[in-house]
Amino acid sequence: MTDSKNTISFDEKYLAAIDLGTAKIGICVAKVQERDIHIVHYKEIPSEGIQSSAIYIPMVTAKAVKQAIAEAEKELLIEIKSVVVGMPRNDVVQVEASAKLEREDPEEYVSPEEVRNIKESALKTYPLENPERMAIYGAIAQSFTIDDDIKLSEKEVVGTLTPTLEGNFKVFIGRRQAVLAIEKIFKGTGVSIQKKYFLPEVMAKATLSKEELKGGVALVDIGAGVTSISIYKGNIMRYYAAIPFGGKTVSGDIETECSLDEDLAEKIKKRFGFCQPDKLGPSHDKVLQIRLTDPFRDIPVKYISEIVTARYRELIDAILFHIQESGLQNTLRGGIVLTGGAAEQNGLEAMLREMSGYNVRKGYPKPLFSAPLGVRVICTSSTASVGMILAARDEDLPDCATELPVEEEVKPEPVIEPTPEPIEEQSNDPIVPISPTPKPSGGKGGRKPKGPKPDDPNQGVLPLIWTTVKDTLLKFYDESNKE
Repeated sequence: MTDSKNTISFDEKYLAAIDLGTAKIGICVAKVQERDIHIVHYKEIPSEGIQSSAIYIPMVTAKAVKQAIAEAEKELLIEIKSVVVGMPRNDVVQVEASAKLEREDPEEYVSPEEVRNIKESALKTYPLENPERMAIYGAIAQSFTIDDDIKLSEKEVVGTLTPTLEGNFKVFIGRRQAVLAIEKIFKGTGVSIQKKYFLPEVMAKATLSKEELKGGVALVDIGAGVTSISIYKGNIMRYYAAIPFGGKTVSGDIETECSLDEDLAEKIKKRFGFCQPDKLGPSHDKVLQIRLTDPFRDIPVKYISEIVTARYRELIDAILFHIQESGLQNTLRGGIVLTGGAAEQNGLEAMLREMSGYNVRKGYPKPLFSAPLGVRVICTSSTASVGMILAARDEDLPDCATELPVEEEVKPEPVIEPTPEPIEEQSNDPIVPISPTPKPSGGKGGRKPKGPKPDDPNQGVLPLIWTTVKDTLLKFYDESNKE
């Protein structure tokens, strides 16, 4: 460690991740030292120019991204030079690809480099139908085949002996224009992109336990504009699908049905919306009075919940359809894990459990990092940002920021000047006021004066009294003798 508080040591670095969501842009900055992650900044600001997790007005989105980066730099006193960023989740299809490698030296163990090479070969040789419009977002190895048709996972195949190695992959393909829009935005900000991540994979790293990944689980990410379903079995993502609506669609229904503006509809959904209105409890008969019109408009809370329930039932039906389509519906020992900002909807977890029959829980970032009290990063909407930080740490990506020097305030030394002698002011006034002489204190520790002052008006009183008494006695004595 160095002595200066404004300089990190040689084994520390910054990592920054940006999640481009339909309703919010989340930025997460962490300081990493070896395996330790300390998240020093996490903030969400409203996003603009994004629909269904894809950028459609890059110029507008760029302003929001610049704002998020500038606020993080100002708070942390750093300059962010590069970030990792998430790819869109909608309009993504999955296909299968494979590649085969004839090894030069069959007597040598299979190395991690060979596994990476065969994966790159599979992606390079995969024939895109329209390369100008489509792009590969990512690929996940499903299995590797060695001699005697033995299928192994990516971790298991390293260290084996085989003359040939064949890899089978799930390739995720999306719109090329969406990728170009992301690159255009960051090129204008002066911040480079270290890596673009396919979010379902990194979100699983942030939320799912080892038991869930191995035994089988469906990770459902409900965002504002897209709901994605990724299913894991044997520590590998086996299936992916996306539904083109989410929490913002529910707010839109409230906005339309109740004739409200978008912001007010969103606030009412979060505060008063509840899935399954028959289970509202004490709020069943409450009425909201909207004071934006004359006369005021009354909206029953039960009606709001009926709107929310109708749309979320439709979403749950679509989720369960994709789980059935995956063919893995009977292998989900871990049930369903809900994450994403819209997963916080009141009553959604219970309704999904009732409709699906699976165990359901909310997915928050696992405690794999530390954060100061002021950084509120433990929430369902932060899983994508935290997941990218964890992935960047595991891949040992380089430092993305530099700390700015802090100018120390120089305090001027005090100047000691001689006290000037008082100057008597001359006045033309013939009467000069004189302050009265203060009387000596007779308090504790002081000595009382033994006699009156020369100018004391009481001076000579006792002698006078004694003289008068003496004269009176003498006169009385003389009169007594005469008698």
